Amino acid sequence: MNERERFLATLHFEPVERVPFWDFGYWDETLPEWRKQGMPGDVHPEAFFHRDRQWENVGVNVGMCPPFEEEVLEEDADKQLMVDRDGVKLLKMKRTSSIPKFVEFPVKTREDFEAMKERYNPHSPARYPLYWEEKVRLWRERDYPLGISAGSFYGELRRWMGVENLSLAFYDDPAWVHEMLDFLADHYVACMERALKDVELDYASFWEDMAFNKASLISPSMWREFLTRPYQKVTSVLREAGIDILVVDSDGTMMELTPCWLEAGVNVMFPMEGRCNDPLALREQFGRELLIIGAVDKFALMGDQKRIEEEVMGKVRTLIRQGGYIPTVDHRIPPDVPLENYLYCLELIDQIADEACTEPPA
Repeated sequence: MNERERFLATLHFEPVERVPFWDFGYWDETLPEWRKQGMPGDVHPEAFFHRDRQWENVGVNVGMCPPFEEEVLEEDADKQLMVDRDGVKLLKMKRTSSIPKFVEFPVKTREDFEAMKERYNPHSPARYPLYWEEKVRLWRERDYPLGISAGSFYGELRRWMGVENLSLAFYDDPAWVHEMLDFLADHYVACMERALKDVELDYASFWEDMAFNKASLISPSMWREFLTRPYQKVTSVLREAGIDILVVDSDGTMMELTPCWLEAGVNVMFPMEGRCNDPLALREQFGRELLIIGAVDKFALMGDQKRIEEEVMGKVRTLIRQGGYIPTVDHRIPPDVPLENYLYCLELIDQIADEACTEPPA
């Protein structure tokens, strides 16, 4: 099987000779640290770790176009006060990969929203990559999974307004929030229209990041009130185009919001952070309606081999045997994970995959 066939078969609960296994990625500090521990400096990490070619994206930009110009307002040796490409004023540390401190957001009023809409013209010429027709011809012969970014709803408004301001707007001006979400849904559909006609796509992906490690940033009832309609507007168009693998990328706990996404047509939870979620309980609850990518707890990889075995054998083995699951670490791997631990994790997953390949999905 090639990578595309393996991807589609795995996520449709069909037999495969082995499941795919991907890397989510690494912190900037991780690979230099691993090179100190013996990893060659002149290799591609994915090839060195013998990982599969991952899903690719057609590169249609459904977000802000053009973005804001970055501007440094103040700085010293340790930090920088700047306006980023989302128009957010933030305080950023220079010496480490960390979440910046958000100071001010670009959308505070309806007038700000009207100005922001000018950056969301679905027909902007830069939305589609150059040489699109040539890429379309090449994609017809591909042997790897290919998809499209379908946008973000809560996540996009959060980037415009910040968590606090958006949370208040849900209560203080719900009509405005509905207006902004409907605008985004129409925008995403218009942006993707050409791609859905030109290319036979394997998946579509949404981005949200709408949860902490204990609970989500929005309640299920509020999710359904505000997000079900715009999501269904987009997912219905994608499914009409033949795309039935619809992914949401959201960090933190996805447990209480998983039913909401499923009801709205999104069926793949990714990266399913291991310490915040119970993928086995979710699979038991939703069965084959739910697909999972991720779920290998990066924090478990900081422990000893016994802890890694507990994580992989106690969770990944069952999910692989059930099908509808692609294992990967549940976010970018931090430098606290020793190289030998990551290699041991890969060894265990490969062992499980080899065992499972002779069995039909459960």
